[in-house]
Parts: sequence; C-alpha cells; structure tokens
Amino acid sequence: MNVLVFKTNVTTKRKVSKVSTLLTLFPTIQQWNFDLEDCDNILRIVASDLSPRYVETALQKAGIGCEELAY
Repeated sequence: MNVLVFKTNVTTKRKVSKVSTLLTLFPTIQQWNFDLEDCDNILRIVASDLSPRYVETALQKAGIGCEELAY
C-alpha cells in the first residue's frame, strides 16, 4: 500500500462530497480522508498501484485544486 498526500482547495463538506464521488472511480483506493484544519486542506489516500497524476487530473477536471506533496 502507498500513502499519497495532496494539497487541495477543498474547504467545505460539499466539496468533500464531490471528491468522494470522484474517488469511488478508483478501485485501488483502500481509504482516504481530508484534514480541513490544515492550511493546505490535505487529502490523504491509501491505495495500491495508483498514480498521483491520475488523482490530480481527475480532481482538476472537476474543478478541484489538487497538487501532490512530497513528504
């Protein structure tokens, strides 16, 4: 399993719901969560065999700002 960490522009539960719908399209995602208390509105994803670029592209096409963070 890999842990992917992204900076996002998600600030509301409505946007979290929108992202939730998109993340269901990725069958390799085991779990995900947001830290909206963090200044970068962090999205953490636990998945097997998932490219961060696919996540970024899917969210950006839906109008959600998303950028992988190196950790």
